[in-house]
Amino acid sequence: MQILAQLIVSGIAVGMIYGVIAFGYQLTFATSKTLNFGQGEALMLGSLVGLTVVAFTGYWLMLPVVLAFGLLQGAVVERLGVRQAIKTKSESGWIMATIALGIIFKNLAENIWGRDAMKFPSPLPEAPLSFAGVNVLPMEIVIVIGAIGMMLLVELFNRRSIFGKAVVATANDREAAGLMGINTSLVITFSYALSSMTAAFAGVLVAPVTLTGASMGSALGLKAFAVAIIGGLSSGFGVVVGGLILGITETLTGYYLSTGYKDVPGLVLLLLVLSFKPSGLFGRASIKKV
Repeated sequence: MQILAQLIVSGIAVGMIYGVIAFGYQLTFATSKTLNFGQGEALMLGSLVGLTVVAFTGYWLMLPVVLAFGLLQGAVVERLGVRQAIKTKSESGWIMATIALGIIFKNLAENIWGRDAMKFPSPLPEAPLSFAGVNVLPMEIVIVIGAIGMMLLVELFNRRSIFGKAVVATANDREAAGLMGINTSLVITFSYALSSMTAAFAGVLVAPVTLTGASMGSALGLKAFAVAIIGGLSSGFGVVVGGLILGITETLTGYYLSTGYKDVPGLVLLLLVLSFKPSGLFGRASIKKV
């Protein structure tokens, strides 16, 4: 039972990282029905920029710099890779453009920081804390609190601020929002900026408990996309639950079966969800007007 509790705790920390990245997918899908398939690279860049800045500022003062960088990077992705595709209603356009930009960002990172993985300094002691026999790294606690806090702040912003209400209005009906005088193009740019910011934040959360490098974002971005599909792209709560399901499932499978099979149950669940509930476990089926 103690081993099971340990595995679940570790899975929760991993799952919250998946959830906060998947939350970024949900942000862009809500306003524009598009996704940034370079979301993993946004996490990677946030982590590497943080690694560069942290030597001069320390971990906590580094966070605002990484968040600002994430906002800028997301806005660049929307302007270069998405805006024209939305105007021409080219679905393949934004898919290929965001994938291409992700590859470009990865190549830039390899040339600037190199291909070798690097250790990110932890702001907290690396010795685990023990709770009823279950060991928890202090940084794992920060990951869970930080991920939940980031998503709650974004939701609070959307519900309480004027610009946030414009985001919600655009998500509900983009054409109607435009007729009401809302600059929907600016809202979509902002949603991409916010999406990349959450990914960059996830990068500096996970970096102290893993290695940082140009290739770290690919697998995380892909798994977070699976989480978004499982939980439902129209549900912020769903991506959190989907992240927890995938994170816990991976740790349990890796221990009880083999690390070589840890990705299988999550992929099986993804296939089942796509077969029986394509909108996701907590998503709403969309109705297209013709």
